[in-house]
Amino acid sequence: MSGETGAEAHYRALEALYAAAPINRLFQSRLEITGEGLARIHFLVEPSHFHAAGAAHGTTYFKMLDDAAFYAANSLVNDFFLLTTAFNLLLTRPMKEGPAIAEGRWVNGRRRVLVADARLLDAEGEEVARGTGTFMRSRIPLATLPGYARA
Repeated sequence: MSGETGAEAHYRALEALYAAAPINRLFQSRLEITGEGLARIHFLVEPSHFHAAGAAHGTTYFKMLDDAAFYAANSLVNDFFLLTTAFNLLLTRPMKEGPAIAEGRWVNGRRRVLVADARLLDAEGEEVARGTGTFMRSRIPLATLPGYARA
């Protein structure tokens, strides 16, 4: 992060915040904020994420779609942590073991409520799910959260 200022420093700090979240110890994943309102999570679907029929459980879909949309939205908010207030999912295909990507994109809103969507791509690049979330500013300053540190 050395030498980065403004938006780029905020993006790197959000990436560090994601990496520091305890839930992410359960998933081999990496967040990248690719620009204002854009986020991408690279992750590995493992057999430990499967339901009884041998494909990824819906919790994996939700987590990755919510996180990608959330960080796309929070890339526009540099003072407070956002909270998910609603999230709608459309699961279209089973997801098997292997690398996958969740791509998030801010859609609307910049003040109190923001809307972002995300899509989930499997190892072959096929879309397996999509979702749209509503996110609200909390009263939790980003600067107070472990992992969020700007250079």
